[in-house]
Amino acid sequence: MTAPTPSELIDGRIAALSDWRGETLARCRALILEADPDITEDWKWRGVPVWYRDGMICTGETYKAVVKLTFAKGAALPDPTGLFNASLEGNVRRAIDIPEGAVIDADAFKALVRAAIALNQSKPAKKK
Repeated sequence: MTAPTPSELIDGRIAALSDWRGETLARCRALILEADPDITEDWKWRGVPVWYRDGMICTGETYKAVVKLTFAKGAALPDPTGLFNASLEGNVRRAIDIPEGAVIDADAFKALVRAAIALNQSKPAKKK
């Protein structure tokens, strides 16, 4: 028996939530993957979905009151529509907290994901 893939683990998390948080995480995941077909998924830190393309784009955490999407280099990204509403005081990361009933601007969100990818691609690759 092989271990589940990160994508299968994310599928499992979404299914296990079975409420608005699962629906919201699924919608955000779909938008992330629509933004660029070369994005890869990972599962880190004992259960956090992470999306990558030439470096980390963002994580997707679920809490009781919000789904939190934290962009690894969010402070360096343009956010003309003001999607970032959390972790605004940091020098590097920025987050989007999505409470129950909130609707995210799909086009603005995908533009933010693409900007994160462009920023990752503008930096020299880290040596492994």
